[in-house]
Amino acid sequence: MSYTRREALFSVIAPVLAAAARPGRLNAPTILLRSSWQTENIGDIAHTPGLIALLEHHWPEARVILWPSRPLERGVEPMLRRRFPGLRLIRELQVGEPRDHDPTLDEAIGSADLLLHGSGPSIVGAASIRQWRAATDTPFGLFGVTISEVNEASLDLLAAASFVFTRETRSLALVNEAGIAGPNVRFVPDATFALDLRDEESAKRLMTEHGLSPGRFACFVPRLRYTPYWELRPGSVPEDRIAERSAINEEFADQDHAKLRQALIAWVRETGGKALIVPEMTYQVEIIRPLVFDPLPDDVKAKAVPLDRYWLTDEAASVYRQAAAVVSHECHSPIIALAGGTPAIYLRQPTDTWKGQMYPDLGLGDWMMNVEEVTGAQVADRLLAIHSDPDAAETLRARAIESAAERFRLGVATAREAIQQS
Repeated sequence: MSYTRREALFSVIAPVLAAAARPGRLNAPTILLRSSWQTENIGDIAHTPGLIALLEHHWPEARVILWPSRPLERGVEPMLRRRFPGLRLIRELQVGEPRDHDPTLDEAIGSADLLLHGSGPSIVGAASIRQWRAATDTPFGLFGVTISEVNEASLDLLAAASFVFTRETRSLALVNEAGIAGPNVRFVPDATFALDLRDEESAKRLMTEHGLSPGRFACFVPRLRYTPYWELRPGSVPEDRIAERSAINEEFADQDHAKLRQALIAWVRETGGKALIVPEMTYQVEIIRPLVFDPLPDDVKAKAVPLDRYWLTDEAASVYRQAAAVVSHECHSPIIALAGGTPAIYLRQPTDTWKGQMYPDLGLGDWMMNVEEVTGAQVADRLLAIHSDPDAAETLRARAIESAAERFRLGVATAREAIQQS
């Protein structure tokens, strides 16, 4: 064999040798998943199991290490362990006892073939990405994030990423305007659309306790315009913003929830079904009664159930999938419901992020209603339309889930290519 032929052969096998230099890169790659932003919100909890389920389905040989933002409290860690028994967690950020194969953060960064930033309201883990880049030259990417601002620091991360998937097209347009474009920059929705968590036993107990029959009740979710993080995590909100946000919450709380109540009342009176009023966030347990349940007429109260506790994503998903519909001021309870087979309406408040654009992006524009642009009667009519024509509602829901699924498939394929090409 001549030197020229040997050189040509080496040029073919060199990429394979380079990939093999990091153990398991091609055959069983290790994915370090930066996700799990908080446990006070079943929607934020849902990002993580949704994305792990996608990896499990489309990339079954991949091994996942979860790098959460903070310890997985409130029973979230065992919930994830039950669904994903092979999941590894960063040892320093666990509530329970680490398992033998759970790595330290340094070990995880040293062994991972890809850093995958999960779905969220922004590049929440930007500091973690910088930590990753300082320690390794292996690739990283963003999977389903909202990006509402591009500054010098974020532009550097976006330009260095192997792929950038925004969870709605409004963020995508902003990223493109900043000069970040190409086949690996695209719209891939929030991974919550792939959620498959279930806790059927807890759902059955709840439904039995409150006399709820499958398909004969609807769920209603409240929300203040600004989440009171100053109460949940003192010091997290600047003092000068607390009074302003508290005033806005007080000004619009009844106006917003009057429209939610009108839909609930119409549901009970027109269908004869029950209404379950539930939280998406911990603080909402305290507002369910004063803002939704207490003002209801007595005949409707008799068929309404206020849930007086917080619940986890798996129980919520199991209850939502047996409901006839979900109407929510929060964005992610409807997505959890849609993923489980139930139509849902997102009654969006103007202080929420751009994430609501996911609904029209996936063909669900009729099920996203801006609270300041609609009347309570219109919300009620939209809910009753779902009830009166369930086949049409299911067609709309299924098409949206199929659209999301195809984007997920392409997204995971792109992540695989990022490892193979590095």
